[in-house]
Order: sequence, then C-alpha cells, then structure tokens
Amino acid sequence: MIVAICGPPGAGKTTVATRVRRRLEERDSPVCLFHSDDFSSRTYEQLADRVDEAPADAITLVDGTFYRREWQTRFRTLGTVRFVLITASLETCLERNRERADAIDEQGVHVVFREFEEPDPDLEIDTERCGPDETVDLVMAGLESWLH
Repeated sequence: MIVAICGPPGAGKTTVATRVRRRLEERDSPVCLFHSDDFSSRTYEQLADRVDEAPADAITLVDGTFYRREWQTRFRTLGTVRFVLITASLETCLERNRERADAIDEQGVHVVFREFEEPDPDLEIDTERCGPDETVDLVMAGLESWLH
C-alpha cells in the first residue's frame, strides 16, 4: 500500500509522515518513507520511481505537496494508493514555514496554496484542529481500515 501524505508547505506533512513511520516501525511493520524535499528536479518522477522500487510487502509513505492533479494521477497508477490531505490555513502554513530550518521562499507557499488542486482524499485532517499525536492516530486508524 502507498500512502501519499499531501498538502501545502507548512501544513505538517513531514511531521506526520515521520511520526507514522516511527509508529509503524514500533509495531515491526515494514515501512518505507520518501520525502519530496529529497529531490531537486523532476521531483514526482523520481518519487514515483522510488516508490515503484519499494518492497511490495512494505507500507510506502510519500510526503509531498502533490498540488498538481497530474502528479496525483501518476501516483494512482502505482498500485493501491491512499491520499491523506493535511491542511492548515495559509497564515498557519506561512508561520510554520518561517520557523523551519529549511524554510522555502514565502512566495512559494502562496503559489502552492493558491494553485493547490485537491485530490479526492481518502482522509483529510486539519492540523490546526488536531495536534500531531491526534493526527498520527487518525492516519494509523485509516491505515488499519485500508489494510483490512
């Protein structure tokens, strides 16, 4: 199973993906995690290649904005893919981005937020209403239901 954790920069995707991976590892579940930030060009092509090479028995987590429909569509061809949409207001995303060590240009946050083409998510979580632990609990509950 592939779980694409998507949303605008600063919404909390990397925090959620990293904590979900840790929770799965604690349960001895095979898991792979790929971050879009690890690629500087052809990001979603490279992510798709990596996901395609991941072990078939692992839960594959992918952390990226996926703000263009074409990228979402490409990933849906890779197998059983669930999209988890992580949201927050533009103001919150900008504030969180400013606090990051690897902050992106604020104009980039505005562009992604404005041009975001929402996927048809299997799960949507507003990280202004849910803290990190509750968000991870919701993703884990989603995973349990999708696997059974």
